[in-house]
Amino acid sequence: MQNKYSLFIGGRWIESSQQERFPAINPYTQEEWASIPQASEEQVADAIVAARKAFGTWRKTSGLERGRLLNKLADLLADDAERMGNLESTDNGKIIRETRHQMTFCARQYRFHAGFADKLWGKSIPLDQRDVLDYTVREPLGVVVLVTAWNSPMVLLSNKLAPALAAGNCVVIKPSEHASASTLEFARMVEMAGFPAGVVNVVTGDARVGKALLNSGRINRVSFTGSPGVGAEIAANAGRNLVPVTLELGGKSPNIIFDDADLPKAVNGALAGIFAATGQTCIAGSRLLVQRPVYAEVVDKLVERAKKIKLGNPVDKATEMGTVANEPQFRRILQMIDKAKGEGASLAAGGGRAGGAELAKGLFVEPTIFVDVQNDMSIAQEEVFGPVLSIIPFDTEEEAIEISNTTRFGLAAGVWTTNISRALRVSREIDTGVVWINTYRVSAAQAPFGGVKDSGFGRERGDVALDEFTSVKNIMVDFSNADRDPFAV
Repeated sequence: MQNKYSLFIGGRWIESSQQERFPAINPYTQEEWASIPQASEEQVADAIVAARKAFGTWRKTSGLERGRLLNKLADLLADDAERMGNLESTDNGKIIRETRHQMTFCARQYRFHAGFADKLWGKSIPLDQRDVLDYTVREPLGVVVLVTAWNSPMVLLSNKLAPALAAGNCVVIKPSEHASASTLEFARMVEMAGFPAGVVNVVTGDARVGKALLNSGRINRVSFTGSPGVGAEIAANAGRNLVPVTLELGGKSPNIIFDDADLPKAVNGALAGIFAATGQTCIAGSRLLVQRPVYAEVVDKLVERAKKIKLGNPVDKATEMGTVANEPQFRRILQMIDKAKGEGASLAAGGGRAGGAELAKGLFVEPTIFVDVQNDMSIAQEEVFGPVLSIIPFDTEEEAIEISNTTRFGLAAGVWTTNISRALRVSREIDTGVVWINTYRVSAAQAPFGGVKDSGFGRERGDVALDEFTSVKNIMVDFSNADRDPFAV
């Protein structure tokens, strides 16, 4: 039976017989499994109005109450993690082994920020003037637009929604048109948790919805996760309207293996960095830098392991790598592979569409490895967002740093070495927002996340995420009995 979803605006599920709709396609079976509404400009406007109206009350709701509702939301999500994981795997092809745990991680994020809801403290500031009391308060911004991508809809949403609600903002959520179902299902949990009508709204659809939100003139912040190209457009539009933005964009992350590394652990980390989530993650360690004394050994081990990765049905717990999430991305990955071959990159594994009876209908790409890659090749500079690894040899620590930083991106990096001094030196010199040492692709609700350069700006997760969704107001109180000169500051 096909799921037919509705928009969630002002605490109501909006349905219309005239509503334009689009299909949700299962990337494993290539069958339509759900119907998603395309929000009109009028409905987008209604969502903003609903959020604006709710903000008047929500901003005055105690932090204790906001925290209670966020904890309730976390409980509902954690209790339904299996079903929600299956739903997301059906929608975007990510394996259930990951999506199931992602739901638990999302619940952790809501609980983490629930604890901050009643702790948004300001400061008492000592001034030169001893008879003036100066203090700050942190206030919510108002109506915030949250735009998420298709690769991990629920995790990306929790990065934004948890701190936004904890701080007292109201939100309008716009998920990717390629993966909207889990966000709409989650809106039911928002309703069940008891959030006031209009605090959380969900409008689905293509780029027309995003443009309508950004051009409304009635929003106070945009938090976007997606491609650098779209992020640049959003930033430019927001700048014209003086709306602040948080951008979590792409990456071309270096994963560096030095010759003194624990090689079995490093190879496992390199494998996780690029083939987990079918490489469809902004933090993918898609550039593997390997020091020459261990280069051949690392390449051999990775090629051997890559050829054994089990591809299959994303909802089968034995599957290690699922499908590409959608047809446009599938075509782009194959084009990037062909382009790399044309530029002279040496193919060591994979390199095309994965075959086999079980895989015939699905959007499967073979785990692909290019070796002896030059850092100026497109495969080493452009984000593929798929299971494609470029392995680059290097000789010295300085060369590894130079190669790592010679890219327009700056999201994440990995460093594999048993030399703690080297690890600290290299992690300090790499231009990224996140560095992992002797591990890769590890997330925590407490740990700030975000990039530099074309990977965006602003931070999600951790207590610093609250800074993205609050403004600081300074208040001065003169308690002296003196008359001040009105013509001098």
